Amino acid sequence: MKEPKLSAHFQGRKPSAIRTAQIEYMKRDDDTDAVNTAIGNVSLPMHPAMQDRMRTLGEGDSPFADGVVKYSATVGIEEARDAFINIIASSGLPTDGLHAQITDGGSAAMELLVVGICGPAGSGEKPLLLIDAAYTNYQALAGRTGRSTVSVTRSLGEDGKFTLPDIEKIEETIRATDPAGLVVIPYDNPTGHYYNHEAMVSLAKLCVEYNLWMASDEAYRELYYMGGAPSSIWRITEDEVPGITGRRISIETASKVWNACGLRIGALVTDSEQFHTRSVAEFTANLCTNVIGQHIFGSLAHVGHDELQTWYGKQREYYRELMTKVSGGLKEAVPGLIVSSPDASIYSVVDVRNAAAKGFDAMEFVLFCAREGKVDVDGKPHTLLVSPMAGFYNIPAGEPNPGKTQMRISYVDTPQRMALVPRLFAALLKEYESRR
Repeated sequence: MKEPKLSAHFQGRKPSAIRTAQIEYMKRDDDTDAVNTAIGNVSLPMHPAMQDRMRTLGEGDSPFADGVVKYSATVGIEEARDAFINIIASSGLPTDGLHAQITDGGSAAMELLVVGICGPAGSGEKPLLLIDAAYTNYQALAGRTGRSTVSVTRSLGEDGKFTLPDIEKIEETIRATDPAGLVVIPYDNPTGHYYNHEAMVSLAKLCVEYNLWMASDEAYRELYYMGGAPSSIWRITEDEVPGITGRRISIETASKVWNACGLRIGALVTDSEQFHTRSVAEFTANLCTNVIGQHIFGSLAHVGHDELQTWYGKQREYYRELMTKVSGGLKEAVPGLIVSSPDASIYSVVDVRNAAAKGFDAMEFVLFCAREGKVDVDGKPHTLLVSPMAGFYNIPAGEPNPGKTQMRISYVDTPQRMALVPRLFAALLKEYESRR
């Protein structure tokens, strides 16, 4: 008997680049321990206020004390929305006129963004403009919803710096592709590149000139290691960029700065009442976001700005030390390896173009590490999981993809286990190269 047919989308769907290594590793039947740097799955504890809420879910005046868990309004619990606004304000940013909507993590916020400003491919509506290397899920979610993306591509220099393409190049791409909006990730995933305020203003001016939405993915706001005030779409003023008001959207999440990846709480924040109203209407099909997660995250609505700043400082100190040690160790362990400068977020891109033989394919190396690679560490076999970078570039088929020799490393495991990364990467790369 024939099986019912899958859609063309499902038939062609492959796992995300950030999940491929883990999926393949889970098929192994040996006792090899994997240091998983392929996924930004933070291993630090949540903010203490969030922990307190979690521990007392069934007690006292908790809304769940009687065991009843009802839907919230689609827009989200007011306290959870206030928490996101309080967080934005704690970074010294203005919040007047901002509308917040709670979503199922930052991922659902991305999907609403794509659906809200872009039209189906071939409909005459517009694509979404990304700056490559770009977080791969924007392309995936565009594909899921029948939308399209276009890109302007950065390159990784020998000095480990990803630099913003020339404004003229971005403008040329805008004129050629007529996008609906531009996505910026100021604390960049996957590159670790930091967009300073001047860069944000330059991009905002283009959005106004060409009547684009400007979306800023601020999942890692406050995780920057260059000093000064944090960069944000909400720091851009009307005096600097007349007309910017009413076209801004930020994507927020509990996952990274707040160490609550599995809570799956995010938000869309905008200064466009029209976008906000329509986005909530669209999300009514989802009914609401996890109300227990909203309650836990809502605790941050009551934390003072000084206390939040102390938290940010501790997070930055932790990651700065970890990233400096591991990125430096990688360059020492693998001669010729290029490691992107860890200026922001919790990622680096490593490029083996000068450290591996011609024809290296990052995806094949990732699969080797996940399926069979192993390195003895104190009598126990270990391997390393990383993300291949080709999927982070929107490069037309047949054209060279810089991601073929690049991989993303997430600084998410414990310092003790992250200290193994240079040794594991070097040994696994040597073993892989010896086999091809």
